Amino acid sequence: MIPAPSDSQVAAVRAFNRFYTRKLGALDQHLLDSPFSLAEARVLYELAQHEAISAKEIGVSLGLDAGYLSRIVQSFDEKGLISRTPLPSDRRQQQLSLTAKGRQAFAKLDRSSQREIAAMLAPLAPELRDRLVGAMATIETALEPAQPQRSPVLLRSHRPGDIGWVIARHGAVYAEEYGWNAGFEALVAEIGALFIRNYDPAREHCWIAELAGEPVGSIFLVKGSDDVAKLRLLLVEKKARGLGVGRALTEQCIRFARETHYKTIELWTQSILTAARDIYARAGFRKIAEEPHASFGVQLMGETWRLEL
Repeated sequence: MIPAPSDSQVAAVRAFNRFYTRKLGALDQHLLDSPFSLAEARVLYELAQHEAISAKEIGVSLGLDAGYLSRIVQSFDEKGLISRTPLPSDRRQQQLSLTAKGRQAFAKLDRSSQREIAAMLAPLAPELRDRLVGAMATIETALEPAQPQRSPVLLRSHRPGDIGWVIARHGAVYAEEYGWNAGFEALVAEIGALFIRNYDPAREHCWIAELAGEPVGSIFLVKGSDDVAKLRLLLVEKKARGLGVGRALTEQCIRFARETHYKTIELWTQSILTAARDIYARAGFRKIAEEPHASFGVQLMGETWRLEL
């Protein structure tokens, strides 16, 4: 039988809560420089982590009053930040998704938050930063252990016809979700054509994720140089999101790169692609450069990420 926590342990946790709340409060005040309140920013974050989510699910996740959340959702709708779709199972409820404008707003807020946390960590010595991050991971794991899940998704090598599917789905998905024009589909077509024409099976590969026999995701690892591999064209269809498909595809790339003796993997992504960036960060990639550019009919912040193997 597990013994009850001591009074000193309870007091220590309460003291830490007070300290950390003050520390986060100081950071949260900077949200006043943006158009969003703290609650609005947290709702925006939840929306950015899901392709579609109901207001009820957001309320449960954040512990927000239903009436207060409804006013936030209405405000976002009026500003063109979200779209609403009735749930097929219950048309009284609606699925909420960020529009291209909403994703741009989140990306700007996310960059600001990134800078603020970086500034907080900057004065600390590298070994102290590692200890701090490790302690946070310990707290998170202890209070909410991860639940292992088996993915029903199969990863396989590409077959004839798969590259055409990759091109078509990239063009359709990014036009629908981010408002990108046909220039992006043309870029993907160029990448796909080069892959087929110059394919080196000893050091390059494309994986297709399948769910119930249907393709739902893709990723490529191509040769940049003898030492540097390029990760390209990560895509996960809406129906397969939340199953760990993007993570599995990325990990497969990393394993292959190590087995084929690359020293580094690099990739180019956009700040607005928050779900993909989170996968890369969790896999150990680090952003090494960023540059604004106008491409695919929109203004974007391009980012280069690198993983040392």
